[in-house]
Amino acid sequence: MSLPRVVAVADGSPAARADLRPGDEIVALSGQVPRDVIQLQLLTDEADLELEVSRGGLEFTVIVQKAAGEPLGAELASALFDRVQTCDNHCEFCFIHQLPPGMRKSLYLKDDDYRLSFLYGNFTTLTRFTEADLERVVTERLSPLYVSIHATDPDVRARMLRNRRGATSLRWLRALLDAGIAVHGQVVVCPGVNDGAVLHDTLAGVLDEYPELASVAVVPLGVSRWSHESAMRPHRVDEAVAAVEAVHEWQQLFHRVLGRRVAFAADEYYLLAGRPFPDAEAYEGFAMHEDGVGMARLLAVQWDEPVTGLPSAAPSVSPGGPSMSDRGGAAVARGGFFAWVDGAPAEGYRAPRAPGLVDPSRRAVDGAPIGVLTGAYGARVLGPLVDALGRDDVRLVPVDNRFFGGNIGVTGLLVGEDLARTLADEPEGHRYLLPDVCLSGGVFLDGLTPADLPRPVEVVAADGRSLRRALELRQEAAVVS
Repeated sequence: MSLPRVVAVADGSPAARADLRPGDEIVALSGQVPRDVIQLQLLTDEADLELEVSRGGLEFTVIVQKAAGEPLGAELASALFDRVQTCDNHCEFCFIHQLPPGMRKSLYLKDDDYRLSFLYGNFTTLTRFTEADLERVVTERLSPLYVSIHATDPDVRARMLRNRRGATSLRWLRALLDAGIAVHGQVVVCPGVNDGAVLHDTLAGVLDEYPELASVAVVPLGVSRWSHESAMRPHRVDEAVAAVEAVHEWQQLFHRVLGRRVAFAADEYYLLAGRPFPDAEAYEGFAMHEDGVGMARLLAVQWDEPVTGLPSAAPSVSPGGPSMSDRGGAAVARGGFFAWVDGAPAEGYRAPRAPGLVDPSRRAVDGAPIGVLTGAYGARVLGPLVDALGRDDVRLVPVDNRFFGGNIGVTGLLVGEDLARTLADEPEGHRYLLPDVCLSGGVFLDGLTPADLPRPVEVVAADGRSLRRALELRQEAAVVS
C-alpha cells in the first residue's frame, strides 16, 4: 500500500495555510489510513483535521483548520493508495490485448475496480465484486457505476469474458439496482458472437431483469491491427444496419413500458450504417456521451451556440462527459479510455489535458488558414459543419490511425506518431487545432507530446462550442507547443 502523495497545493486553501507542500505524504488522517481518494475526501469533509505527514523521511503532525465541507486544497498523485483490483477476464474483444508492444507499462494494466468506475467511468464486469464492495458502495452512495453487460444470457456472457464467474456476476448488478445505485450499462457487440438474436435477447433481458438501468450503450467492436483473435472482426454494413434497427425497435418498447428509451446505439453504428443521427431529444440527456453515444449530435448542437446565443437543446456537457454523484450532487467528469492511468487528476475530475506556455517562436500568423486535426470518424461528423461555414480559410486535416490500424477511427485514439506524419505534409505557418481528447497530462498514448510535432498546434476542448469559438477567435486561442 502506498501513501497519498501531494503533488500540488491550491493558494489560500486550508492545505496551504497548514503548510502542506508538494511531495508530502499523508500517513494518516484523523487517525485513519485512507485506502483511496474517495475515503480521503469523506474524511477531509470534516472540520479541523489532524494529519500525520511524512516529509523527507521525517514524520510530524499537521493541524488543518477548516470549515466542515471546505475542500482541503491538496491535489494527490493517484486515486488509489492500495492495490488496483485487476481484471481476471480474458475477453477476445479486450482492447488492452490489442495494444502494440513498447507503450507505457501503465497502459497495459487491466482494471476491474468499482472505485475507478465511480471516479472515471471505467466499465467493470463485477466478476471480482464482493459483499464488502457492495456494502461500501451502498453505504457511501458511490453512484453512478458503469457495468459491462455484453450479454444477459449467462452462458454467452461467460464465454465472452472467458471467465465462469461471468455467468453469475450480474447478480451484483441486481443488488446494486435494488440498493438504488444508478448504473449505466454497456454492450460491446462482436459480430457472430453477441449480435443478431443474442443482441435482441440481451435487450429483452435488460427489460425483464434490470429495468432500473439508467442507460445501456450498444457499441461496435473495435479491432486494431494488433489483435490476435481470429474470430474478432469489424462489422459489415448490413450488420451495422441490423444493430441500429434492433436498438430502435427496443427503444420503442422500453419507452412504452418504462417511459424512457434506455438503450442507445453508438455514433459509430450510424456512420457504418450510413444512417442519420437521431435528434438531440432522442438521447435523453446524453448520459453516455463519453462512450460515443450522441457525441456527434451534441457537437452539432453546441456548434451553433456561440453564434445564436440560444440555450442548447442538450445539457451543457464537458468534453469528458458528466455524471452526477449522489454524494451532494457533485459532477464527476469522465476522462475517457486510459484516462485514469496517466495524467488524470486523482479526484476523478477532468483537468486541463495539455497545460503549457506559448512559444512565440512557433506562433502562427494572425489570419492564417486553419487546419482542424481529427480522426476518420471525426472528419465525417465535422465535414458538414465546416462546409456550412462557407470559409475558405478553414479545412479538416483527417489523420489516418496507422499506429493502431484496423477499424480504429476515433479521434481520442490518435497518437503523436500519426499526427507528426500527417503534419509533416501540411503547410508551415497555418494554425492547427488539436482536440484535447488525444492527450492525457499533455502526453499522447505513444509517449510523444505536442512539442514533438513538426507544426505548432492549439489544443482545444473536444466539444462543438469550444471548437467553433476557436475558429471565431482565431489567434486568441492559446498555442501549446
